Amino acid sequence: METGLKYWYMDSPLGELQLCASEQALHSVWFVKTKENSVEKKTAQTNLHIEKAKEELELFFAGKLNEFTVPLSFNGSDFHNRVWKELTRIPFGKTISYLELAKRLGDEKSIRAAASANGKNPFAIIVPCHRVIGSNGSLTGYSGDLWRKQWLLDHEAKCCGVYDKLF
Repeated sequence: METGLKYWYMDSPLGELQLCASEQALHSVWFVKTKENSVEKKTAQTNLHIEKAKEELELFFAGKLNEFTVPLSFNGSDFHNRVWKELTRIPFGKTISYLELAKRLGDEKSIRAAASANGKNPFAIIVPCHRVIGSNGSLTGYSGDLWRKQWLLDHEAKCCGVYDKLF
């Protein structure tokens, strides 16, 4: 990870978020507290990418934005980066299954690896891992707690009329 990272904290309908960015791009958006984890808070400082992420997140929560444009720095393995970039291709208000995600990556046998990478997504909300659900329509596997996944899907459904499964 680069030096010179800045951290900022913002309240949201889903609880406090930690935003982290360098001068080049946004590096992460984490929920500060989940059932399983809590983020160690750092000294709050801002920069251009944090300000852009804050603005876009506020518009998203207000129902006025459905596509994020803040530059992202994907810092995972090659496979993780492929999964996270594929997640950004799931349209607002749509859902896909973990199996469909694996197929889009070129190997349906990689379903567990794809699901694991999905769970390690460092960009809560912005990279929409919440749009990946079980093949039977169940809400499974969200590191930000399932109630947040449900909230995000409901929010998108309300903003665009309904959310649709793409599988």
